[in-house]
Amino acid sequence: MTFKATLMAGTATALIALAGQAMADAHATHPVTGQALASDQSFTYRVLDDYPSIDPQLIQDVEGSSVARDLFEGLMNEDAEGNVIPGVATGYEVSEDGLVYTFTLRPEAKWSDGVQVTAQQFVDGIRRAADPATASEYAWFLEVAGIANAGAVTAGEMPVEELGVAAIDDMTLEITIDAPRPYFPQTSTFPTLFPARLDKIEEFGDSWMDPENIVVNGAYTLQEYTPAEKLVRVRNDMYWNNEATILETVTALIIPDENAALTRFLAGELDMTDIPAGQYPRLAEEYPDQAISFPNSCSYYYMFNMSDSGPEALSDARVRQALSMAVDRDIIVENVLAGGQRPAYTFTHWAIPGWEIPDIPMANMTQAERNEQAKALMAEAGFGEDNPLNIELIYNTSDSHAAIAVAIGQMWKQTLGVETTLANQEWATFLDTRGNQNYEIARGGWCADYAEPSTYLDLFTSSSSYNDGKYNNPEVDALMAEAKLSDDPLSLYQEVESIAAADAAIIPIYHYASVKMMAPTLENWPTENLLQNWYSRDLYISASE
Repeated sequence: MTFKATLMAGTATALIALAGQAMADAHATHPVTGQALASDQSFTYRVLDDYPSIDPQLIQDVEGSSVARDLFEGLMNEDAEGNVIPGVATGYEVSEDGLVYTFTLRPEAKWSDGVQVTAQQFVDGIRRAADPATASEYAWFLEVAGIANAGAVTAGEMPVEELGVAAIDDMTLEITIDAPRPYFPQTSTFPTLFPARLDKIEEFGDSWMDPENIVVNGAYTLQEYTPAEKLVRVRNDMYWNNEATILETVTALIIPDENAALTRFLAGELDMTDIPAGQYPRLAEEYPDQAISFPNSCSYYYMFNMSDSGPEALSDARVRQALSMAVDRDIIVENVLAGGQRPAYTFTHWAIPGWEIPDIPMANMTQAERNEQAKALMAEAGFGEDNPLNIELIYNTSDSHAAIAVAIGQMWKQTLGVETTLANQEWATFLDTRGNQNYEIARGGWCADYAEPSTYLDLFTSSSSYNDGKYNNPEVDALMAEAKLSDDPLSLYQEVESIAAADAAIIPIYHYASVKMMAPTLENWPTENLLQNWYSRDLYISASE
């Protein structure tokens, strides 16, 4: 079958022509809405932490992915509602058995140095991500996407040439997957599958992404990056759809202090920032046209170190269950955060399309009932007044993370007599500490890579590189393997969530909402995109009244 993206690509061409008229009039009006545009088309926003990487094949966090979607373009993109639309590819065809996707690339797509974007460069990028020598934190994602032989290649058991990607010719890319996966097209929007210029990587090595060396195929290029301070991208004149781009400059300011960022927003220095924990009700009343909250497919949780380096107490499921039960999630979302978040008793976000939350016994109890059961479980495990549990909880530096950690530490103390030591770490250090299992309990946050439950539940499998707690349940592994081949995997996913809840594999705490202050002149933010995969080329600044 042929994907409707080819038709949509024609619509995009018409919009380009309209956009050209607007550009000729110095951004006087928006080419589609007719809205008056500000003369200064620059967008400045705040991020919490510095970027571990913005290299598409090395990215491991949400903010890095946002930058990558500006600098590079994949086969497909997402629209404001999260639907898959054409990117470098104008569309694709799928074989009758659902295993072979054939993407047709647009000939007008160029790199910023004028070089043609080709199918082989997509092959190079995907192989680079899979190659164990690259040490990509997201190599596992290729297996989740279902690319044939991905597991064996990333494990070093097969050469990268055996990966299920092939350039039929310069403009035709073929990807073979291991089983029909309805969500596969959405995985093609993810940075891990972006194209790579191996000639530049070989020429410049680790510095190939420095502003003076980088070549890009996205709507923006990198103008400046000052670690721990800011990252600036500017329009790429060689981008195939440059005429439809309106924002000229996009600046991310790295501001660890959320309250300092809010002050700078209110002073007009930022167009967007996150609202500090607990302040949404006040700000929504004072600034009703700027304070917003909407669902965001991320889940906040605490993970236990269940590896050999973890404390013996946390290998006892009764202790883990007690710690989970003693967390009053209603207090966290209603009093600490107060921004539209929802209590979580499962990992998968409630708003994922087609997801139905299974019946989790703990979710049906009152908090008083949970507390009583938690006390009994701790006593069974040998902990109490005469033998209190002492644990360390680590989180990456953030006022919100600190507020949640303090609140939960107090809950554990009051209900279970647990003594909790809190420790915050800078983002990159925190990732290393957590990834190397040098912790006892650690804060976790996971945002969906695609809109399907397995984007969460794969983290429970023993082979996931993001299973930083080293939770291991062969039944979960078997169920997730079965789900990948199932036409209707919902019941399997629900069973995995039920097992994980019974094992207290993690402590789910809340499901995210995006809670932001946004300048009223910042237009077209994709609040309907559950995954919050946004593209600067779709945004614009309207003229002030």
